[in-house]
This record gives sequence, C-alpha cells and structure tokens, in this order.
Amino acid sequence: MHEMRSNLFHFTMNFNDNEFSRGKNSQHGTSKKLLLLAFSLVFLTIIPLYLFSTSHSPLSSPKIDVSDLRNIGMVKECDIFSGKWIPYPKGPYYTDATCSLIIDQHNCVKSGRPDTEFMKWRWRPDECELPFFNAKLFLELVRGKKMAFVGDSVGRNQMQSMLCLLASVTHPEDISHRYAVDTAYFKRWFYADYRFTLATLWSPFLVKSRDADPSGHSLNSLMSLYLDQADEAWASEIENFDYVIISAGQWFFRPLIYYMNGQVVGCHNCYMDNITAITKYFGYRMAFRTAFKTLQSLKNYKGITFLRTFSPSHFENGAWNEGGNCIRTMPFTTEEKKLDGYELELYLTQVEELRKAQKKGRKRGLKFELLATTEAMLLRPDGHPNHYGRSPHSNVTVADCVHWCLPGPIDTWNEFLLYMMRREARGSFNEKLQNNISRKI
Repeated sequence: MHEMRSNLFHFTMNFNDNEFSRGKNSQHGTSKKLLLLAFSLVFLTIIPLYLFSTSHSPLSSPKIDVSDLRNIGMVKECDIFSGKWIPYPKGPYYTDATCSLIIDQHNCVKSGRPDTEFMKWRWRPDECELPFFNAKLFLELVRGKKMAFVGDSVGRNQMQSMLCLLASVTHPEDISHRYAVDTAYFKRWFYADYRFTLATLWSPFLVKSRDADPSGHSLNSLMSLYLDQADEAWASEIENFDYVIISAGQWFFRPLIYYMNGQVVGCHNCYMDNITAITKYFGYRMAFRTAFKTLQSLKNYKGITFLRTFSPSHFENGAWNEGGNCIRTMPFTTEEKKLDGYELELYLTQVEELRKAQKKGRKRGLKFELLATTEAMLLRPDGHPNHYGRSPHSNVTVADCVHWCLPGPIDTWNEFLLYMMRREARGSFNEKLQNNISRKI
C-alpha cells in the first residue's frame, strides 16, 4: 500500500513536469492540463482513504518506519469526539512504575486507590477507530517545534499525561528554571533528540486577575477579572510556540468582579448591592474572546491553536466544599448521562467564540481548532483522584473530582490531539501540492 502511494505520487509529479514542459499553447496541451487537474483531485481524494492506522497494544509505543514518516499526515477524518467508552483489558500505555514524572496529585495508584478498572477503558468514536497514541510519530511531527498548554491545573494535567506517553521513547530535561521563578506552575521540558519543547503556562482565567477579598486568597475567595486584558503570564511568552492548547474551566465558578475598560461591569456570586449580578457565562465568553484576539494580534505568532473544551467535574453527595466526592468505579453510558445544563452552556460558549476566531484567523492564515473533550469526559466519573491524590497545598478533607488520575481517561485527550495534528499535517501537504499544481497550470 505504501509503495502504491509512492508510485502514485511520483506518477503525478512526473506527469506534471513532462506535460507542462511542452505544448502549453496548444489545444492538446490544454486538454492534458485539464486531465492532470482532474487526476490530481482524484489523487488528493483517494490518498486519505489509505491510512496509517495501528492496531498495536498501547502497552508499548508502536514502532515507526520510513513509510510511517512519509505518510505522517494521512489519517481518515471522522467525528472522533462522539462515541462511547468500551472495555480494554490490556490496560494503559504506562503505569506509575514506568513513568517517574507523575506528580502525587494525579498518582492515584501510588496514593492507594484500590480499584484498577478505571484504567481499562478505551474511547471508540461512532464512525471510526481512534488510532492509538504513537509516541515516535508524535515526536517526529513536533521535531524542532514548541508546544504549550495554557490554562489552569487541568491543562497541566494533560501536559503531565503527554510526558508519560512520550516516556516510552525518550526523557526530557527540565529547563523550567531558565524561564520562570515559579517552576511549579510554569514548566518547560526539552527533548534534546527532537529539539522539542513542551511547556505549561499557568493562567486559570486567561485574562488579567487579582485577589479582591479582604480576607486574602482561598479556594473560594473573591477575585477581580479584567476581561479585556490578556494575562501577560502567557501572552508575553506564546508568540514563538508552534502548537498552543488553550483551556479554562472551574475557576470561573468562584466569586468574581468583572472589569472592562478599567470599569466594573458586574460580578458573579459577589453579592454586592452596588454591583450588577452577571452570570459566569459572560466572564467565560469574554475571557476566551480576549485570548483569541490576543493570539490574532501577535505579529510573529504563526502557531496552530487548539481549544480544549470544558472538563466536567463529578462531585456527588454534596458540593466540593460540602463533603462531595466521586466514588464511582465505572463510566456512565451515553444513555445514563447527557451533556446538558451548565456544562452544555459552557461548552457552547467556547465553541461560539472559537468559530468567530476561526473566521478572523483565516484572514491572517491562523488556524484555530476544536479539541472537544467534554462529551467523552462527562462519561468518566470514575477517572478522578477523589481522595487518592495529594497536591502539596491540598486540604486532605476535600475530594478531588476535578483533575484526572494518571494513567487514566485524560490520556485520550492526547490521542485526540495527535489525530488532529496528523490531520493538519495532511492538510498542509495537500495545500502545498495544490499550490504547486496551480503554479504549473
């Protein structure tokens, strides 16, 4: 199959060179031009159907050969975000024993979680098979490039998953101290063999924020958000990154005062008589709008932006600060749980702002893509640490039903990401080929 693709490509290119070097002004030449154009369109249509997909067990990273690199962008398109979780007895890509980079907050097995079934499920889209994560393929795609996860600690959670998925191939150097004082929240890892930088830039609101509670900062204290000003913690660093995965979520539930143009425009859950009450959806929308506008305004930014959608929490038996927990050990089925209520509203808010960014971004040649993880993760109440995870400053009486165990269902986010990156690589290949053909014609 690989040989056929190669022969087809070379045939197209040879046909192109030979035919357009003579007879350009003849009717015969015009007919051949049209024939070439038709053939090229067929070529571009057929090629994606001959995909590189792997059926290897994820217990070890699949090997990659030259043909895989040649066809690095070839992946069949389907809606990978609609599907269901199916049992996968072979288990995860890695364990807490094979990945030394799992932090205690996500290390549920090390912290004593007794059940292991939460690691033995795999996402199956309705329309296709989701390829396994291929670490070598990913590293070839990002060779010489930089990737940043921008957002809160759930974004950092995804970055930690990526570190473990890549650990089967190579280990990075922690270079965080070269770029930040607070190396707990601003991490950079460098993969020397691939000249690849992986970073996480802490910005839970994406926009400028500050504490506004007279009692000081706490888990639910009042904060001020400046909705029309991007947080410089990420905005000042992002211009030279090639891939940006941007997200935000749970922090928008806390009491917030909203500012625009330096003036208070309202608040969420602040209960102040002299300030207009505004829903969290307004602040959420404006934060993403400002983040996208900021990326579009950066002169040297040429990266691909992925919006990772809202990650649901699964507190039951009470709110997070009222004894709520997440003790389930099995996923929901699609019949048991539907995307609705505030989770649907937050998801739709993100998607609406992304669509606007896509439209504006096209004028500058910038790509904004949707990494729609919400539906899949809504079905995984079993994937959280609950009480089997510890962060350095955590209150041990509060269950963690926000973050995700490693290994666990969050590894699927990076399967999604690699799928989309391969699709983008294929799109770039097709675009270059079409441009070359157009210039010849």
